[in-house]
Amino acid sequence: MFSFLPALIFPLLSGLGELAMLAGETLRSIGRGRIRVGLTLRQIAEVGFGSQLVVLVTGAFTGAVFTAQAYFQFASLNMETAVGPVVALSMFRELGPVLTGLMVAGRVGAAMTAEIGTMKVTQQIDALRALAVNPVDYLVVPRALAMMLSMPLLVVECVGLGVLASYYVGVQVLQINGVYFFANIQKFTMSSDIMMAVIKGGVFGALIVFISCREGLNAKDGAVGVGRATTATVVTSSLAILVANFFLTMALNIIFPAGQ
Repeated sequence: MFSFLPALIFPLLSGLGELAMLAGETLRSIGRGRIRVGLTLRQIAEVGFGSQLVVLVTGAFTGAVFTAQAYFQFASLNMETAVGPVVALSMFRELGPVLTGLMVAGRVGAAMTAEIGTMKVTQQIDALRALAVNPVDYLVVPRALAMMLSMPLLVVECVGLGVLASYYVGVQVLQINGVYFFANIQKFTMSSDIMMAVIKGGVFGALIVFISCREGLNAKDGAVGVGRATTATVVTSSLAILVANFFLTMALNIIFPAGQ
C-alpha cells in the first residue's frame, strides 16, 4: 500500500545529506578564513541591493491589503484601532520573513543555480579544480555570506515598509484615529518580534543559498539540465521555507512569547 514511500524518502534523505555536507564544507572554509572579499561584496550588491525593489513592493502592498482586510472585519466589532498591532505583529512574525524568502528564492536562488549550473555543464568548475581552486571557496562561500548578511536586512525593510503602508492606508484612507493606531503598534510590538523576523530571515537565507548552490553543482545534461535545476531550486526553496517556517514559529513562540 505504501510501496511508493521509499521512492520519496530516499531522495529526500539523500538531498538533506548533500545539503548538510555542503553547509559543513562552507562553514569550514569560512572558519579557515578562505573568504574572497571582492566576490563577497559583489554578491552582496546582487543579493541585497538588487532585491530591494521587489522586496519593498511586496512588503508595501502586503501591509496595505492586510490593513484593508483587517479593517473591514474589525469595523463591525468597533475594534478599528486594533488593526495596527495585528498587521505589525503579522508582518514581523510571519508575513515579512516568509514573503521575503519566497521573493528572494525566485529572484536570487534561480540566478545562483543558473550561473553555477552553467559553469558545471560547460566544465568551468573542472577548470577551477585543475587550477587548484576549491569550487566551494570560490562559488559557495561568497554567496552564503552575502545571503546571510542580506536576508535579515531585506526582511526588516519588507516589514518596515509594510507597517508604513499599513499606517498610511489605515489613517489616511480608512480614517482610523492616527494617534491610537500608532500608540497601539508601539504598545504591542516588542523587541522579541523583531528578533523573530531577523532569525527567520537568516534561516531562510541559509536554506535558499545552500539549495541553490547544491542544485547548480549537481546540474548536468547541458542547457536542459540547467533549466531543470533552476526550476527545482525555486520549488524546493519555496517548500523548504514554508515547512521550516512552521517549525520556527513553534520554537520561537516558546522562546519569544507574544507580548514579551
